[in-house]
Amino acid sequence: MTLIKTHHLVKTYGVGEQTVHALDDVSITIDQGEFVAIVGASGSGKSTFMNMIGCLDQPSTGSYLLGGENVATMSSDELADLRNRRIGFVFQQFNLLARTSAIENVALPLLYARLGPLAGLTKEQRYEHAKQRLEQVGLGERLHNTPSQLSGGQQQRVAIARALVNDPDLILADEPTGALDSKTSAEVMALLTQLNQQGMTVVVVTHEPDVAAYASRTITFKDGKVLSDTHSNGKTDGSSAINLGALS
Repeated sequence: MTLIKTHHLVKTYGVGEQTVHALDDVSITIDQGEFVAIVGASGSGKSTFMNMIGCLDQPSTGSYLLGGENVATMSSDELADLRNRRIGFVFQQFNLLARTSAIENVALPLLYARLGPLAGLTKEQRYEHAKQRLEQVGLGERLHNTPSQLSGGQQQRVAIARALVNDPDLILADEPTGALDSKTSAEVMALLTQLNQQGMTVVVVTHEPDVAAYASRTITFKDGKVLSDTHSNGKTDGSSAINLGALS
């Protein structure tokens, strides 16, 4: 089943008198349950693409369907509701509230759920759901610790639990190991791999080859275009719009 479908996606920015194509005719399909790494150098378009599929920005032209919903036509309020219902975000710097316990950090997105089965939960129900997600990532004994009482790896696990708390269709991780040492990075990527094996769709944006290696599919961006789209078995995905001539 298709979860993400972009069709001739274009994002342009005006820089002085010039028009910069951050994304240039990008057509990509990602199925539910895939583990995809988005890679490329700084300025390649990978972060802009992440913002598009994360419903944090909208395309200049082209279309984007998330689970069949047309994102390109949504208002800012509709985008916020869609993000809350369908996407869990994991960031490089964890983005946890410093004076707030792990369970409170994880429960917070539920407070803003306005649509779907998790909307309107009581405080006790929100905390119970958050507790289950912390147990899922191996932090059942750390519910009441604040971020300063947790290691970097544990903080990222709290962030992953927070990303899971709304039962999303998609985990979108932006450089999730960038603030971690190599051993802790491997533990976090193993956790994301385990979640994917349980059926979660995971998209990781990274510039680290060892992080990308955990994914079963790697999409490489260059100059706003898809340079390559390769599965771990070496197969090239023909669904992506690739114009290699324009990249030479």
